[in-house]
Formats: sequence, structure tokens, C-alpha cells
Amino acid sequence: MTPVRRRNTLCIVITLALGGGVSAILPAQTPAPRRNIDSLLARMTLEEKFGQLNLPSVDNRPSAEQLELLRKGLVGGFLNLTGAAATRETQRVAVTESRLGIPLLLGYDVIHGYRTTFPIPLAEASTWDPAAVEATAHAAAREAAAAGVNWTFAPMVDVARDPRWGRISEGAGEDPYLGSVLAAARVHGFQGADLRAPDAVMATAKHFAAYGGAEGGRDYNTVDVSERTLREIYLPPFRAAVEAGAGSIMTSFNEIAGTPSHANRWLVTALLRGEWKFSGLVVSDWTGVEELRGHGVAGSRADAGKLALETGVDMDMVSRIYVDDLPALVRAGRIPVATVDAAVRRVLAAKAALGLFDDPYHGATVEREQAVLLAPEHRKLAREVAREAIVLLRNEAALLPLTSARHTVAVIGPLADDKSAALGSWPGHGDPRDAITPLEGIRARAGEGTKVVYAKGCGITDSAAAGIADAVALARGADIAVLVLGEAGDMSGEAASRSTLGLPGVQEQLLEAVQGTGTPVVLVVMSGRPLAVAWAAEHVPAIVQAWQLGVETGHALADVLFGDVSPSGKLPVTVPRSVGQVPIYYNHKNTGRPPSAEKYTSKYIDLPVSPLFPFGYGLSYTSFEYKDLKLSAPSITPNGKLRVSVTVTNTGAREGAEVAQLYLHDEVASVTRPVRALAGFQRVPLKAGESRTVDFEVGAKQLGLYDQNMKFTVEPGRVRVFVGGSSVGGLEAEFEVRR
Repeated sequence: MTPVRRRNTLCIVITLALGGGVSAILPAQTPAPRRNIDSLLARMTLEEKFGQLNLPSVDNRPSAEQLELLRKGLVGGFLNLTGAAATRETQRVAVTESRLGIPLLLGYDVIHGYRTTFPIPLAEASTWDPAAVEATAHAAAREAAAAGVNWTFAPMVDVARDPRWGRISEGAGEDPYLGSVLAAARVHGFQGADLRAPDAVMATAKHFAAYGGAEGGRDYNTVDVSERTLREIYLPPFRAAVEAGAGSIMTSFNEIAGTPSHANRWLVTALLRGEWKFSGLVVSDWTGVEELRGHGVAGSRADAGKLALETGVDMDMVSRIYVDDLPALVRAGRIPVATVDAAVRRVLAAKAALGLFDDPYHGATVEREQAVLLAPEHRKLAREVAREAIVLLRNEAALLPLTSARHTVAVIGPLADDKSAALGSWPGHGDPRDAITPLEGIRARAGEGTKVVYAKGCGITDSAAAGIADAVALARGADIAVLVLGEAGDMSGEAASRSTLGLPGVQEQLLEAVQGTGTPVVLVVMSGRPLAVAWAAEHVPAIVQAWQLGVETGHALADVLFGDVSPSGKLPVTVPRSVGQVPIYYNHKNTGRPPSAEKYTSKYIDLPVSPLFPFGYGLSYTSFEYKDLKLSAPSITPNGKLRVSVTVTNTGAREGAEVAQLYLHDEVASVTRPVRALAGFQRVPLKAGESRTVDFEVGAKQLGLYDQNMKFTVEPGRVRVFVGGSSVGGLEAEFEVRR
């Protein structure tokens, strides 16, 4: 692929669980001198100070009431205000009609594209390609900034081990290492080398923290995890985003062990600002401050605001509690002025870092907006990344790629020609009319010698099976049937949890009926989460996990189905056999009674404990061999480094890309360790017959753990090394850590 901009993201230092502080500042720009911010702060009334902490939402444009608040200096920014004309006019009001002329932060959820909709983040994680992820974030920032947005509420870096949780679609999956690498890549893509640049937006790592650990996979639900699990699993991607220079952090809706995040001083003040030395802006989630009352830790709006502000939440999104209810508390001596001033300084520093005091419009113009939205190079990038995101799960008897011998291709299913579903959840300003559906892509690629016929078969959530008969008849007359099944775009994302993980409605019935015709079947699964397709894995010869790939869905899918590109995607999540296995993840603990044939071991009596498809798994149209696993030394000191090398060979007849993965296991430690933990990966493009030596470096970051006193340390002992194409199997070696 040829992304808009490529950097060696794999060389970014990722801290997975290190203790000690880091200096996290907005990258590569000189903030406004402190005296300038202090001077501005000294001129503010108390109401104007709280105005800077007020972040309301608009509906297309600010209302008359909101504009009046703006003129009074009672608004620090808006969310959901987009479009160069609207944003420029609103910024003009802020800088010319308010007393102090302070420009606005303008935030928007640019999750996987602004107008050009790229694959959902979970799909992008399937590329295992940090440079590609950085490139799409940069393209999205370029479009958003041209439209006047200067702040994105992304990346979402929540680790998700439960696919019932709808927001799994917005993140990088279940692994803290992969999530950390991609979190850093997205931050660099959004913010670039200079936040003042007209193609940069300030990034927000969200949701802080452990939002993905919601009980029952139910959005907004309680989270109850240990500090160890927090530090080892849920916090590393946030740490990586902070180290990459993320300008802001968003607190999460959930509680952790009885304390809601918006009121969690240990999380926001002690850990984020103290231990990690984060100096940026902390923003609440939508009405998150008000919801402290719903959690039952605040009895009034004022109490909720006091809790959140003293916790370190700088901006109040939508609730209006800070600006309406807190000035009276300051005057009554219940909130120190210094607490307010500290939050205001961080807001002003963010605006200065973006260069808004010099150019409040951040380079946005109507002409520039029209020139960059859905630019040809962005669509090209979307297609390239979507191809990399597709995961081939099954391909019996080499049914794929499709050949010219298949004269009639039946394309069947409710998602085969659904433009909205292709975009997925949170499509930004993406327009379904821009999307290429699987049917359109297959028709465009098939050529004159191949007849493509289509039947919907059923709706996505239909309970009636009336259309299945037509689909079966169509399949009987075809040489091959491509069934495109799965979820609508709004069946994942926020407030879209599911209690089951099967194909919705009567889609399973449609699949079984078409498979029963004897016509070879290719199942294409379009979804925002991994689906438990156990019947298909046993009966359907070819299965392609296509996720929701954005505007270029159809072209990218056709590129893979017809073999123009060999699939190279790898699963960033474990695919369960049944919802009853959830939560299921590869880096689990062994327990004292690991599963075996013995009765009294950790297993089910009615289902294997193994997944349907494991983390890191994905097939290709070619084959790869791993050999010559070598370690640079038989032992290292706790502060030493070890080089792991392996030779990867393309043993097939065509070129392809393999993702070589390194896993570690600490055999004996003072605390229990996962059976495997991802410690490195590299995409390796290889021509037919080509070999390449891949090197990984192992050091304290990968070997360290939190001991029983929650101190990060590297303990002596034996460490097993696994290198291969997934989290299962691979070549093995071992070394020792010695004092």
C-alpha cells in the first residue's frame, strides 16, 4: 500500500506497564508562554473562567441562545459544529464579539474518517499495520481540519475482551500491546508533527478507563477489576497515547470498584497527572459530570460538578454544571479558585498549542474543505487499507480466489447491496451514497465473461423467511454463491450491545439453505464485532471476515475474492464458538487446573474451551514457513536486551504478506502470568519463494510485571518464546533472566 504519509511506527517506544513518570506534552510545538496565559487568566471574571470549561453541543449551528453565551465568554468550545462556513462564522463571533476574544475548541467524533469513511478501527486493527492506521488518521484529520474541526474525540483505545460490547468496533481489540502500538499510531496520524499545521487536529484518548470491561458486555455498565488488571490490560494503550503526545483524555462513563471515572481522583490526578505526568486537557464524556448523580455519589448538580472538577476533569461536556452551578461554590469557599485556574490554564494551553490565538480558523476555508473532502488519494488509501483488513478464516479446497471458471456468481444476502452497513457505526460525515457495496464491487470486477446475479434472501433482522426460496433457486443455477451476511452498521458502536453473537434474524437459515443446494459457498461476514459462526466453520468451505470496510468496501472485497490481492489480515480478537465462552481471550491465565481430559479441570462439559478462531489468526492464498528461530543470548540481566530472529519464507506460488508475531511466557513468577503475551509483530511482504529474516527486540518493557506490592519489576527466571503466524503454535525457544 502507499499511504498518504508513512513513518516507522513500529519503532515508537511503547510503555506497556512501566512504573515511573514520563513527560507527556503536546508534540513538536512551543506552547504560548505561561505569562501570556496567566495574563489572560488574570483578566477573566469567575464566570468567564468557568465559561472556558463549558463544552456544549450544537445541532448544525449554534442556537441564538448559544451565540449569546459565547458573546458573554461562557463557552470554551462546541462539539458537533462542522463545516468551514459555520465554524469560521462561529469562531469570528468568539474572537470579535466576546470581551476577551478567546477562540474555541471545536470537537467532533472523527472515529474512522470524516467524509472519507475508512474501515472501522477493529478492521484497521486486523491489518496489524501501524503505518496504515497512522495514514488513515492523518487523512481523516486533513478532511476534518479543512472543515473547521480542531479536536477529535478519538482514538478509542479501550481494550475489549467481550464482543457483546458494541464499542468493540471502535477499538483495536483484546490485546494491550497491539492496542498500544495502534493507539500511538492514531495519535501521530491525527496530530502530526505540529498541531498548528492546517491538517492536524488534537487527539483524545478515550475512555479513561476500563470502559471495555463492562459487566455483561452492556454499555455504560459497572466495571470491577483489580489494579493489576487495570495496569496490565486496560491502561497500557492510554499510556502509549500519552507518550505519543495525545493532547487530551476523555474520562469514561463507568465506575471502577465503586468509584465513577469522572470522580476518580486516583485515576485522573494521582495516576494520569501525577505518575504519568500528563499535562494536557481532560474532558468529560457526554453528560458524564451530571451522571455522577445517577451513580449515586453526588446528591445535586453542584455536588457532581465539585467532585468532577476536583478530580481533574477540566471540561464539562453538555451538562453545563460547571458554568451554571459552580461559581456560587467558589464564592462560598467550597472550591478553591486555584482549582478552577488550573483547569482553565490547561484549556488555554490546548488552544495555544493548536495555534488558535494566531489563527482561530486553523487554516479552514470553504475552498480547502471542498478540495480535500473525499479526495481521490483518500479513496485510494481507503481501498488499500480495506484490503489489508480482510481476514480469510477458512478456504477449503482452495475455493478462493474466484477464477474465470466460475461463469455465474450468485451474490446473496441482506448486506450484499447495503451502502449504510458498509460504513459501520460512527461514520462521521460519510455519505452512504459514496459507498461501494459488495455487489457493486463484484460486478465491476467480474468482467464480461462472468454473469453476476443477486438475491437479497432476507432482511438483516427479519424473522420471516419468505425470500429464502428465491435465493436458493438463484444459487442452484450458479457456479458459486457468495453470501454476504452479518450486522447492520448501527448494530455495533455505542449503546449497541448484543446478548447473542450469532447471525441476526433468519440469516443462519438462509446460509444453511443455500449451502444445502450443493453450490460451493463463500461466506462473507460483515460485522462490527466477531460473530460466533460455528455452523459455518464446520460446513461452509470459505469464510471471509470483512468487518465494515467503509466507502471502498466493494472494491476491496472484490480485490481479495478474485485474487488481485492475497488476504493478509489477522484477527485482533478471539472469535468464540458460542456466546457462552465469553469473555474469551488468548492471554488468559493458566489456573491451577488447566483444561485437560480430567474431569476436575477448568473446562465446559458441552463445548471445547478453545476458540473458533484464535487471536492473530488469518489465512492467505499463499503459504508461509517459519524456521531458524534464534536468540542472541541464552540469558540476559533484568535491564538487558535480547534479539529474537526468525526466517519467514513464502513457500507458495504467489506473493503475499505475513504478520510474524512474537509471544512470551514467564514460566514462574511471584504473580500469575498469562499463558502467552504478545511482545512484537511485523508485517512481512514476500514474493513467491522469497525469505526474510525478521528481528524482534525483547527488553524490560516486555518482560516486566507488577509484583505483589504493585511495583514494576523484571524478575529472574525462565521465559519461553513463541514466534509464528498466530497466538497458537509456532516455533519455540527459551532464555533466562539472571540477576
